Amino acid sequence: MLNRSSTASFDAHCLSPRWQEPAIGIVHLGIGNFHRAHEALYTEEAMLVQTGDWGICGVTLQGDVSKRDALMAQGGLYSVVERGPDGVRVTVVRSLREVLAMPFDRARLFELLADERVRIVSLTVTEKGYCRDPQTGDADFTHPGVAHDLAHPDEPGTVPGILCAGLKARRDAGQPPFTVLSCDNLSHNGDALRQAVCSFARRLDPALAAWIETHVAFPSTMVDRIVPATTDADREAAQSALGVRDEVPVPCEPFRQWVIEDRFPAGRPAWETAGAQLVDDVAPFEIAKLRMLNATHSTLAYLSMLAGFETISDAIGHAALRKLIHAMMAREIAPTLAVPASFDLAAYRDALLNRYANPALKHRCAQIAMDGSQKMPPRILSTITARLDAGQPIERLALAVAAWFTFLRGRADDGTRYAISDPLAARLTRAAESADTPEHLVDALLAVSDVFPAALAGNPALREALVGAATKLASGALAAIEEYANLD
Repeated sequence: MLNRSSTASFDAHCLSPRWQEPAIGIVHLGIGNFHRAHEALYTEEAMLVQTGDWGICGVTLQGDVSKRDALMAQGGLYSVVERGPDGVRVTVVRSLREVLAMPFDRARLFELLADERVRIVSLTVTEKGYCRDPQTGDADFTHPGVAHDLAHPDEPGTVPGILCAGLKARRDAGQPPFTVLSCDNLSHNGDALRQAVCSFARRLDPALAAWIETHVAFPSTMVDRIVPATTDADREAAQSALGVRDEVPVPCEPFRQWVIEDRFPAGRPAWETAGAQLVDDVAPFEIAKLRMLNATHSTLAYLSMLAGFETISDAIGHAALRKLIHAMMAREIAPTLAVPASFDLAAYRDALLNRYANPALKHRCAQIAMDGSQKMPPRILSTITARLDAGQPIERLALAVAAWFTFLRGRADDGTRYAISDPLAARLTRAAESADTPEHLVDALLAVSDVFPAALAGNPALREALVGAATKLASGALAAIEEYANLD
């Protein structure tokens, strides 16, 4: 098994065999595959160039100890399996020093959060993990977890509750705070997290909220790397390369990107030495990624779930679907973006299409289709709003939303059933399954105010485009794809 004593087996696959074991300087909430293929790898490479105590303690918030136990059985070591057109590259990552599982390791987590050597708390918990009210952006005080944390602030389980408890401990001890770094695909993620945390703190302790607002940095980031779920084939690839068994490898594409607002009062790793971009304002990069990559990823996923394509590479290999996605980016999405002159949108578009076509990744459409109610507003509805405000057509974007509506019925065009994984699954599926016409389907789902603001839901141009797209999809996704791919 892969472990820290098996250096002879893996040094050749690491960036350098010269490694000084660092103390923990980063606590990361949400120790999933993406973090392990992204921030943890950037951090490892940064410490190899400029040493420092930036070891990571990863925390799973799901109450499942299996990931903790598997990683700690290997001393925190795991391999990143990069799959590209030119083959497979395996790298062992050593920056992960400890793994905790909530709520079983609560005492250890808060011991670390109170330790001034921990200077960054980062997160990849997905949009739903922020427990935000989608209408106000504040913490959702109707959320059972948020209500629990307000009533029991010393036993928090949600992100706002955990961060407030950790920051309160720093304030009460007279210590400087840690920086809170969101790495989720969420528009203005640092600001969004700051609002959720501060609104929670105001309910709990107004003085704490004022201290957080004054002293705590919440830089925004833009992250990008396609990271599928781990399969047995990834374990076999890691074992073949390393000569030892890794139970928790992470597959990913070769491409990666990380744009970070450079606001770290307590310091940070030299991530720029590993290729990260440190900037004053991440917004142009973030919006471009959300609208170009994430929106088309979701579009591919929902159309594929209906049409029967299992992976993104399968989907983009369909000529009409590739043509549709190309046209969506070029004609409907790119015109809404204001990016620096150095940002070549056409080149970015073409690079995305090539990344989607990578047959080695096997990125499952069902995985991308999860949590649509959280993803749809920042990824697609924001672009639709911009297009409608400018009096511009939205046909392809409307097809993406209508595909999501149709997907929520839980069955593909050939009758195959699949589960809907979404925080609003019960409401959404009930609305979708009760609709007997495309018009009823559109009206039922536009009425879900957690997803559609009233002004957008009431826009007649949007409804007309959605009804048209839903009507086409009722005759089969492949036929609708063909028609929308060939729009003028």
